[in-house]
Amino acid sequence: MSDHPSKDIVETKGSELRKKRIVLCITGSVAAVQSSEIARELMRHGAEVVAVMSRMARKIINPYLMEWATGNPVVTELTGKIEHVALTGAYPKSRADLILVAPATANTISKIACGIDDTTVTSTVSAAFGLNLPILIVPAMHESMYRHPIVTENMKKLQALGVEFIGPRIEEGKAKIATTQSIINAVIQRLGARDMKGSRVLVTAGPTIEYIDPIRVITNKSSGKMGIAVAEEARRRGAQTTLIFGHGTASAPSGMKILSAETTKQMHDLVLSELKTSRYDMLIAVAAAADFAPESSFKKKVDSHTTPELQVKLKSLPKIIDQVKKVSPRTFLVAFKAEYNVSNQELVERARKRLKDSKADLIVANDVGRKGVGFQTDTNEVFIVGKGREAVHIKSAPKQDVAKRLLDFINEKMQGKR
Repeated sequence: MSDHPSKDIVETKGSELRKKRIVLCITGSVAAVQSSEIARELMRHGAEVVAVMSRMARKIINPYLMEWATGNPVVTELTGKIEHVALTGAYPKSRADLILVAPATANTISKIACGIDDTTVTSTVSAAFGLNLPILIVPAMHESMYRHPIVTENMKKLQALGVEFIGPRIEEGKAKIATTQSIINAVIQRLGARDMKGSRVLVTAGPTIEYIDPIRVITNKSSGKMGIAVAEEARRRGAQTTLIFGHGTASAPSGMKILSAETTKQMHDLVLSELKTSRYDMLIAVAAAADFAPESSFKKKVDSHTTPELQVKLKSLPKIIDQVKKVSPRTFLVAFKAEYNVSNQELVERARKRLKDSKADLIVANDVGRKGVGFQTDTNEVFIVGKGREAVHIKSAPKQDVAKRLLDFINEKMQGKR
C-alpha cells in the first residue's frame, strides 16, 4: 500500500508490532468512536492497520476517519476483490497477523459464534477462523445485553475455540469497551516478543508510607510509573508476573497478580513471603520504599492547636533488597537506586557500591534531581550497572521504552551474552 502522511506516527512509541498487519473490524456500537484512537496507538507501536467496517458502524463514524487514521483504504463492502479472503490469507503480502474486533456488539459476537457471515466483519472473522489466525474481540454494549445468558454462552463457545476477549469495563450499567491501553497491551502480548515465556518475575513499584499519626505520613514523590512499566513489559513478554504495589498514584495494571503494601515493613514481608513460597526467576525492585520511619507513631491525630511544635524522631528501616539473596539465592536481583544532583560518575560509583553491598546482580541508577527523570514523570534516564565495569547509559526516554531496554539487557545477562 502507498505511503500516507498519517503513517508518520509509526513506531513513535515502540517497535513491538513491527511488520505486523492487524485487521481492525468495527461494528455498530457507539464505542466505534474509539476505533481511530485504537488504530493510531497500534501504529505507534509499529503495526500496519487495515480497517473493516460493518454497515451499522458506518452510521456512527465515517470511513474517511478510519482511512485518515490508518493511512489505508477501508473495507466497507465485499466486492469481486474478495477482501475478506485477501486480508486473511489469499496473498501472503496482505495477510493479517491478527483480527481485532473493536468494538464488538452482542449481535456480532453471537453471529460469529453461530458462523453467520452477513457483514464485512463477520465474513472476515469467518475466513480468519478457517486459517487459524489469532482473533481478539473487544465487547461493548449495554450491561443487560452482556449478561444475556445466550450471549454469555456464545462468548464461552468462542473462547473454547481460541478467541480471546478483552474487557469489558462494567460502569454505569454499561459493558463499556476496554481502555485503549488495555487493548494495545493485549495485542502486544499476543504478537510481541515472548522471550520471557515460562519465567516468573516479581516486581515492586511505588512509594511506601510511614505513619506519624493516623492521618499524617512520611513518604516520597514516587508515582510507581517506572515499576508498572517494568511489570507490564515482563507480562507482555510472556512472564508470569507478580507486582507488589506501594502507595503510588499511577493506575495499577491488569492481567497480573497484584499485592498492595502501604508501609516498608508490609512490602518487606510481602517480598520475602513471595520468595519463600514461590520460585521467582527474577526480582526487579523498582519501589521507592521509605528509608526512615518515626520511632513511635501517635495513636490519635495530633491536634495542631494544642501542639504548636512537634518533634518526630526517625529511625532507619531495613533495606528490602539486602534480604533477597539470603532468602532466595538463585533469584536474579535487579535493584534500583535514586540519587539527587550528582555527576554521572558519582551516580555510577554510588550504584556500584550499593550493588556490592546488596549482592544484587544488576542495579539501575537515576538522578531524580534532573529534569524529566524519575518521580512523577513519564520519562526516565538511567544507568544499568553490573558486577563488571560496564555501565549502560539509557538516555531520556519514555518509561515504557526504558523498561523494554532494561528487560532486553536482563535477558541477555541471564543468558550469558554479556
